[in-house]
Amino acid sequence: METRSRRKKKKTKKLRWKRVVLLSFFALFILGGLFAYNIYGDVASAVDKMTTTLDREKSDKREEVIEFDEKDPVSILLVGVDEREDDAGRTDSMLVLTINPELNSTKILSIPRDTRAELVDKSNSKRDRIDKMNHAYAYGGIEMTMDSIENFLNIPLDYYVQVNMQGFEDIVDAVDGIDVYNEYAFELDGTYLSKGEHHLNGEEALQYARMRKQDPNGDFGRQERQREVISKVIKKGASFSTLTNYDEVLEALSDNIKTNLTMQEIIGMQKSYRAAADNIEKIKIEGSDNYINDVYYYMVEDETRQQLSDELREHLGLENQELRASKANTEFNG
Repeated sequence: METRSRRKKKKTKKLRWKRVVLLSFFALFILGGLFAYNIYGDVASAVDKMTTTLDREKSDKREEVIEFDEKDPVSILLVGVDEREDDAGRTDSMLVLTINPELNSTKILSIPRDTRAELVDKSNSKRDRIDKMNHAYAYGGIEMTMDSIENFLNIPLDYYVQVNMQGFEDIVDAVDGIDVYNEYAFELDGTYLSKGEHHLNGEEALQYARMRKQDPNGDFGRQERQREVISKVIKKGASFSTLTNYDEVLEALSDNIKTNLTMQEIIGMQKSYRAAADNIEKIKIEGSDNYINDVYYYMVEDETRQQLSDELREHLGLENQELRASKANTEFNG
């Protein structure tokens, strides 16, 4: 059994990340629940450290302001960022969540990092280009990432939650780990997991989410495990049993998460949207592997984008709209 000192030592080591799953959505429910525990001062201090402002006030694809008391459907972009010294960083994980509290349902869409798409910067069109979706963060930060994904799916992104991927272990350990059934025995970076049921700590959950080469389904298998992990943490984070160690939870969240959600919005979301976390549908983007000038891209057809857009817009209570043709596909097909 791993000792606390050993786990702490592991956390100090620099990790090399390969599309590690983002674990941050549960922070919204934990923080709202902590408020109910009458420790407002500690929670407010943590949220103040996490909260950042965006150049845009709200998405230009949504006409009305979100009203949590009215249980309006809401969308959140979850991104995991691998920031390195002397490098603006890349998004290793990009997940779009749509939450409909009236239906008590949440949809999670994983966007492959190598997706070939139009990268859009609404504040500076000179930055627009065709590239991999995960490069948007390096070119224009979280704003350009949100603009590009909004353009790709034609849906509003109301909020974002960004996690520093080097805080992965801290966050998982803060909720005392997660339970999974491992389909394939594997060894990765000194961690061995046999086939069967496991209770994973932060280090083990990291390797469970990273493993690809030993999975018969390759990257798709890894994406499924990433979605599984985030679903498990969302449900555990929404449980009040997690709040017994709230000081560790707050420290892990405040050190590793940025969001444009305010304290009152988090409280409102926890109050009105928490039940939706019990019904999570995971959506996969169908596409194909292609090389352009010896660079690998994941290609998504316009018809697929339209289907995804229609599904998510309906879940958000918005009328369906026809997507304009993707320049990325047009350029590729000649």
